[in-house]
Amino acid sequence: MPIRILIADDHSVVRQGLRMFLTLDPEIEVIGEARNGAEAVELSRRLHPDVVLMDLIMPVMDGVTAIGLIRAETPDVEVVALTSVLEDALVVNAVKAGAIGYLLKDTEAEELRKAIKAAATGQVQLSPQAATRLMREVRSPESPEKLTDRETEVLRLIARGLSNKEIARELIIGEKTVKTHVSNILSKLNLLSRTQAALYAVHTGLVPHPEQE
Repeated sequence: MPIRILIADDHSVVRQGLRMFLTLDPEIEVIGEARNGAEAVELSRRLHPDVVLMDLIMPVMDGVTAIGLIRAETPDVEVVALTSVLEDALVVNAVKAGAIGYLLKDTEAEELRKAIKAAATGQVQLSPQAATRLMREVRSPESPEKLTDRETEVLRLIARGLSNKEIARELIIGEKTVKTHVSNILSKLNLLSRTQAALYAVHTGLVPHPEQE
């Protein structure tokens, strides 16, 4: 089954351009287009895409607000922020709202297709510039609950970009068990998304920063 994509951008030329090159990939199907955040929320509710490509600066409802609503109403739908704006607050707020990725519009077409496929499997997708900004904002909880050894293993694999299915295969456990571990990790560390969890792992030294590898 192809990955079902919803494009949300207030510029028709951007939507048309994205649709044109994404449809060249047989593994991707564009199922809808939204002109603003409100339409993105409504179409996500109705069409239930696998991934939403979300612009952040839009009329009626901004992308960050839309991301929060989509993740609250349809948590199985992953959202990748795709924007030309790279501001610390915007990056942080998009991730806090639940975006699994933050990419810039100057991303190469092939890289964007790869990022969409990875996001569909639950892998964090951040442009290097966005990752740098997020790293400055990630702070360890003042009194975090101690993670179990298994939860620590799962967190390390999340930070390496593995999906739940891949983590299950790596640790030889069920995918539902992985989801439970991820939920416990986010709860114990007071984090909102696996994106934040991955950054927390880097910030605390559980895994090396990408620039140090």
